[in-house]
Amino acid sequence: MLNGSLKPTQFSLMSFNIAHGRGLSLYQGFHNSNGIRKNLERIAKIIRTHSPDVVAFQEVDQSSHWNKHIDLLKHIQEETGYPYSEHGIHNTRFGRKALCYGNAFLSKHPITDSRVTPFGEKRLGEKGFMEARIQIGSSSFDVINLHLDFRSRKNRIAQIDPILERIESLTRSKTQRPPPVICGDFNTVSRRFSDAVRQFLIRSAQHAHYTYHPQNQRTFPAHFPSRGLDFILVPKPFSVTNTSVIRSFASDHLPVLAELQLTMPKAKKA
Repeated sequence: MLNGSLKPTQFSLMSFNIAHGRGLSLYQGFHNSNGIRKNLERIAKIIRTHSPDVVAFQEVDQSSHWNKHIDLLKHIQEETGYPYSEHGIHNTRFGRKALCYGNAFLSKHPITDSRVTPFGEKRLGEKGFMEARIQIGSSSFDVINLHLDFRSRKNRIAQIDPILERIESLTRSKTQRPPPVICGDFNTVSRRFSDAVRQFLIRSAQHAHYTYHPQNQRTFPAHFPSRGLDFILVPKPFSVTNTSVIRSFASDHLPVLAELQLTMPKAKKA
C-alpha cells in the first residue's frame, strides 16, 4: 500500500504570447531594433516583477527579418537573469526574408529534456508545441507549451491530436512523473464547447483529469480584453492555489500566471 505522500513541490508557471516582440503594434516590422528591444525590456520587467519559476512563451523569434534578427529569448534571458532556457523552432523560412520562430521556455530550475513538434510544414504561420522536463529538487515533471491555429476551428481540433498522443505516451511510461501540465495560446475561448479547450478536456480524460485556468477571465487584446485565448491546463496530482491574468501592455496578449502544487505519493514499500 502507499505510505503517505511526499512533501508538496510548489512552483509558479507563466504562459505568455509575446507577439514577436512587437508590443501592441499590428506588425513587428514597423519597429526598428531599438523599438523591439524596448518591448523586450517591458516583457522582462513583467517577468522580474512576478518572478515565475517557469515561463512558457509563444511567438518567440530566434532570427527573423521582421524583427531585425534579434534573438528574443536570449535578450529576455539576459534581462531577467534566468539560468535555463530552451527554444523550440516550428517555423523556418530561408532566403532574403528569413523566418525562424516558435515557442520557448525560461526557467529558474534545470530543464533536463525538451522537444518540439511542428503541426505541419508551412514556411509562414506554422504552429506547433514544445515540451520541457523541469527538475525542482527531487520532483520532475513535464510542461507542454502549445500554439494552435487562429484561423480555423477544424485545424485547432486536428492539432490537439498529436498532443493527446504525446500525453498518452508520457502517461504510459513507468516513471513516477505525473501527466504533463499544458499551457499556451489555444486561439479559442473555453465557452465554445466544440472548440479546442473543451475538446481537449473531454478527449484527454482517459489519460488524466485536467482543469483549465483561468476561468471567466480574458487575455486578448491587451488594451480591452474581450477573449480568453491563453490557458494553463492542470492535471491531477497537481493542484492550483491561485491564478491571475496580469494587466500589461508589453504584448497584445496578457500573460497568465498560475501558482501550482505537486503532491506525489510515496513509492510502495516492498
